[in-house]
Amino acid sequence: MARVKPVTLLWLAVFLLTLVKHVHPLYFYFEAGSSKCFFEQLPADTIVVGHYYLEEWDDKQGHFDIPTDVSLGILVKHLDSEHTLVNSRGTPDGRFAFNSHEAGNHEICFQTEFQGAPTHAGRLPNLRMHLDIIIGDTHRSNTEADKEHTQDLLSRARALNAKMRDLRKEQQYQREREMEFRNTSESVNSLVVWCIVFQIIVVIICCIWQLFNLRTFFEDKKFR
Repeated sequence: MARVKPVTLLWLAVFLLTLVKHVHPLYFYFEAGSSKCFFEQLPADTIVVGHYYLEEWDDKQGHFDIPTDVSLGILVKHLDSEHTLVNSRGTPDGRFAFNSHEAGNHEICFQTEFQGAPTHAGRLPNLRMHLDIIIGDTHRSNTEADKEHTQDLLSRARALNAKMRDLRKEQQYQREREMEFRNTSESVNSLVVWCIVFQIIVVIICCIWQLFNLRTFFEDKKFR
């Protein structure tokens, strides 16, 4: 078997390292209700994706658990222009992403909001936050974000199609109601016409009968 030269392995390792994105994995502690901020110097048109999850220390169990009474707010700003790129609030476990349209220093802040009751000592629980910030290459599209955007567009298209189907059903129902009302109106009008015709016939018969009676009466009176 041919042996691979160490120089070849070195160049292969360097090549693989150039393909790896810039990743910042870290974790830190802070009290619920407080905030933490970080600063990143980013070039223009750079995709940044952050994955995070919060943990709360459980004294009874003796380990960290995902809290259910804590929400996390995320604020990302471009410091030079004061342009806000992200301003959202989510669950203790999630992700965020943004595109640095301008080069410069960016501030990434996390603000926790605690909805539960404080401890017996009146203190809020201590939290541990795990954070992975992935900085992509310049002008590289975010495939996952594109997929989510496509799925969102498909969901909106399905919802629009469902509304259009409901609208067509409503229009068909209104047409059926209109046809039923027209048929009822025509039936009523036809009945009214026949009633009028019947009344006219009755009046004519009554007139003929009256004339016949009068003629008979006068003829009898004449012969007496």
